[in-house]
Amino acid sequence: MLSRTADHLFWMARYMERAENTARMLDINLTALLLPGNADDEARTHRAMLRISELDTAFDARHEKTTRSNVLQFLVADPTNPSSIYSCLQAARENARAVRGTLTTEWWETVNDTWLQFYELLRGDTLSTHPESLFEWVKFRSHLSRGVRVGTALQDDALFFTQLGTFLERADNTARILDVRFVEVDQADSRSAARQLEDFYYWTSILSSVSALEIYRKVYRDVVTPARVVELLILNQQMPRSLLASMEGVCVNLAMLRTDASREVERTAGKLRAELLYADLRQIFSVGVHTFLTQFLARVYELGNQVARTYLMLPVG
Repeated sequence: MLSRTADHLFWMARYMERAENTARMLDINLTALLLPGNADDEARTHRAMLRISELDTAFDARHEKTTRSNVLQFLVADPTNPSSIYSCLQAARENARAVRGTLTTEWWETVNDTWLQFYELLRGDTLSTHPESLFEWVKFRSHLSRGVRVGTALQDDALFFTQLGTFLERADNTARILDVRFVEVDQADSRSAARQLEDFYYWTSILSSVSALEIYRKVYRDVVTPARVVELLILNQQMPRSLLASMEGVCVNLAMLRTDASREVERTAGKLRAELLYADLRQIFSVGVHTFLTQFLARVYELGNQVARTYLMLPVG
């Protein structure tokens, strides 16, 4: 497969997954704001989300105040923010259009129609009046795109590059979703930190946002605790959006794309997967969850660079 075609497929999948995960992170944020708190708590929650997404500097360049409406506008509808849902869905559509002949008709129409419908939704008042409905819609369209892809695409390199992009982006974003609260805790006083970690409603919303609440109940059959949420979302191989499951998906698809030049990138991915497979909660908490996730994000970023150098021969976007 031509490296340019592989690049479009890889980034089409990453952008679609990124749009979904931005919607998931915003959904957590809105849920957290329903809990008792003051203006300072609200601003801190917004700042934590921007910071963990590495968008706080870009946000400050566009907005003077960290308000709910400004954050929603920036992360959902701002075309100048390359990580906004608007930009991600548009980029997914443009990458799909560039390789239109590689996609099945159903696959292309799903990606294209998602962008067109989203654009129309933003022209209305859904974002300001019912943002949670918009986030659910984005998640549904991402699910639909994956389902159509798996159900109609030939199982060849085009599918494997797309799956690789999906799992790599999912690993990155699950870590960021989980880390939002631990960033807050690192910067809070001890009393506030204890309250945040023990916040049952917040951790329940985290599980719901990654479609894991029912899975949690099946696995643990007990009250929601931060330690078990961390275990489920990092170490549980059967949890579809966990870090371990995501890295498993990365390794499986790298194996399907194996070439004479891919040994190093497979080794990097396999090492990261193995470390997650044999890690335990004591190790993670001894290092610190925020530190563990920060290190994981740095390594996933470097893995993405290796994928680009090995297969795509194009700069990382």
